[in-house]
Amino acid sequence: MILSYALDFAIGAFGLCLVLNLIRLFTGPTLTDRILAVDTMTVNALALVMLTTVRSGSNLLFEAALLLALTGFIGTVAYCKFLLRGSIIE
Repeated sequence: MILSYALDFAIGAFGLCLVLNLIRLFTGPTLTDRILAVDTMTVNALALVMLTTVRSGSNLLFEAALLLALTGFIGTVAYCKFLLRGSIIE
């Protein structure tokens, strides 16, 4: 019973974090702030997927969470490389 309340609170907190990151994405003064907001949104979405997996009791979403984490990491690295060098592929 307490796990259900904790999961509800955590899902709500991470949902609020996603909304605040979305605001930061649109109002970020620099491009670096926007890239950081997208990366943080990826981490928050990953946490929501994991919490949903714990709530449902299924192991199927763990693989989706792994793919989401890898995609978010590669995307962040590509954005940062683009900022530093002006192109992604050398």
